[in-house]
Amino acid sequence: MTVHKTDMLKTLWATVRQGKIELLEPAELPEGTRMLVTLLPDDETEFWLQASQTSVDAVWNNAEDDVYAQLL
Repeated sequence: MTVHKTDMLKTLWATVRQGKIELLEPAELPEGTRMLVTLLPDDETEFWLQASQTSVDAVWNNAEDDVYAQLL
């Protein structure tokens, strides 16, 4: 299967104004483009901390690193 640039997922920032979604940057979107809309909380810092916690745990909380604790 060939993957074309247009087949890639792309994130676009937007806001809601008067009930309509407005992109914060220009984008060419063909008619009928399918989208997923993710609502972010007002406190984006907390959102990103929670969203990244799984990755942080995978890096820092793993049995492979126990060998280094034995060296201390």
